[in-house]
Amino acid sequence: MSIVLVVNSGSSSFKYQLLEVETERVLATGLVERIGAPTGGMSQHTVFAPSAGSATEGGPAPAPTMLDATYTREVPIPDHTAGFQVMLDAFAENGPSLAEHPPVAVGHRVVHGGARFFEPTIVTPLVEINIDELSVLAPLHNPANLEGIVAARKAFPSVPHVAVFDTAFHQTLPPAAYTYAIDAELAETHRIRRYGFHGTSHKFVSEEAAAYLGRPLGELKQIVFHLGNGASVTAVDGGRSVETSMGLTPLEGLVMGTRSGDIDPAVLFHLARRAGMTIDDLDDLLNKRSGLLGISGYSDYRDIRTAIQRGDGRAMLAFEVYVHRLRSYAGAYLAQLGGVDVISFTAGVGENTPAVRAAALETLGFAGVEIDAERNETPARGIRTISTDASKVSVLVVPTNEELEIARQALAAANA
Repeated sequence: MSIVLVVNSGSSSFKYQLLEVETERVLATGLVERIGAPTGGMSQHTVFAPSAGSATEGGPAPAPTMLDATYTREVPIPDHTAGFQVMLDAFAENGPSLAEHPPVAVGHRVVHGGARFFEPTIVTPLVEINIDELSVLAPLHNPANLEGIVAARKAFPSVPHVAVFDTAFHQTLPPAAYTYAIDAELAETHRIRRYGFHGTSHKFVSEEAAAYLGRPLGELKQIVFHLGNGASVTAVDGGRSVETSMGLTPLEGLVMGTRSGDIDPAVLFHLARRAGMTIDDLDDLLNKRSGLLGISGYSDYRDIRTAIQRGDGRAMLAFEVYVHRLRSYAGAYLAQLGGVDVISFTAGVGENTPAVRAAALETLGFAGVEIDAERNETPARGIRTISTDASKVSVLVVPTNEELEIARQALAAANA
């Protein structure tokens, strides 16, 4: 059976999904949180028990058993190892039974793979050491990802564990795209280059778009906008990432919920000299107090939309700055690709905000982009076309599914 457990571990929590990859069915989802606090918590929603057996030749797979049960618990969870034990208890009490339907692989989201990891990788002690060494490039993420891996390997010692890296999809960037114009020796010594992020989502969306259109992935030039609280855009040529907006860290590029995106580096020198700000102050400013929040006071686009409706000028400015940056990158990537066949929007803002989609592409009529206003405004949950029938460029909304993509890659690596 193609059952895979997907883990996304943070420093004080981890999310997980149990999936049946062959049917793309989510069997259970859960969250273990407040790890290290006096009282921790966990919640798990179990939807199905896995299908018994497999499809007969020419026939459908057997129907799964509907469970639809929720399990919650509050107990001390001192570390990630204890968290995984709580998760195992939830499966035992709430189902589906991992004893009857054990996962064949565990897939782990890891934020930064540097230039070392360009594909899903079976976790070994050496891989763990490498993930730890790359923490210098992602100090807020890699250590937490590694904690989850170590704890999960204790909980599932006989199952292959696979690290799937956010940066891996962007390892196809050409040197001209990933090289920063600074002292070459300094850049090499300290591994300073563009790595890109959200790669798992960009890969999934670009492949889903090609399948939906019934066109070979290798023939398509695509631009994918992943617009959530964190936001990035990638140019995908024939299924390969050739340009992306995030850089050494997820700070570069588009305006985001709390991150500034692109900014003149001299602003930091000016604030250090004139405002007496330290390195830590500047880090906090650009990552946690900038972006939409810095301009408007709101980091969530839903709050900005409400504020605009009541005439809030700062909220309107935040929207205009946000869209201006989207248009700038769309134009740049049109030039890099030499034209585009497909533009896709994904993630929370990209999937659910017609005004952002319409405004971002409003000036691209010269490139053959035509948005159908009714299609764009009509709410729907699945993948859909929002361009007109006459548009030379297919514009899509493609719900991302990073957990399914991690599960697919983990299963393929485990079976290789």
